[in-house]
Amino acid sequence: MNSNPEPVVLGKIGSSYGVKGWLRITAYTETVEGIFEYAPWLVQQQGEWREVKVNRWRFHGNTVIALLEGLENREQAQMLTNCDIGVLPQQMQALPEDEFYWRDLIGCEVINTNGYHMGVVDQIVETGSNDVLLIKANLKDAFGKVERMIPFVTEQFIKQVDLTAKQIIVDWEPDF
Repeated sequence: MNSNPEPVVLGKIGSSYGVKGWLRITAYTETVEGIFEYAPWLVQQQGEWREVKVNRWRFHGNTVIALLEGLENREQAQMLTNCDIGVLPQQMQALPEDEFYWRDLIGCEVINTNGYHMGVVDQIVETGSNDVLLIKANLKDAFGKVERMIPFVTEQFIKQVDLTAKQIIVDWEPDF
């Protein structure tokens, strides 16, 4: 699978459940059940991605469990504990023009409306009210910043996102 683009990680396989090969699933999708909208899954085991098929899944209390094709017992299931679950980028749903996958924003340069280069998006944090860009400032930042936090609020702070140029224009003062 080395010729394919790097899979997008959507979740992680947890511990086994029961004796018939079921596994606990941790989903990074917007809703827990959203991970099951993608098929086939790619599972990373010992550094290699391999395709797997979900035979069945269900809620069990506050968790989700799944039975993958070929797993018939607890011992087989335990071999997949802590493995990442991914899909190929082309399997991801197309988003409306004003929405973005977090993975697409990571690495974008952030420039304010006055042309000051604020740094590069290092990660994004979800808060109760809105997402926040964590920006790793330039090494020689004129304001001595190492990191900046800018709310991802379109029209108010986020003026333009150009994924082709990997650039985000913000209305934010560099000394804040």
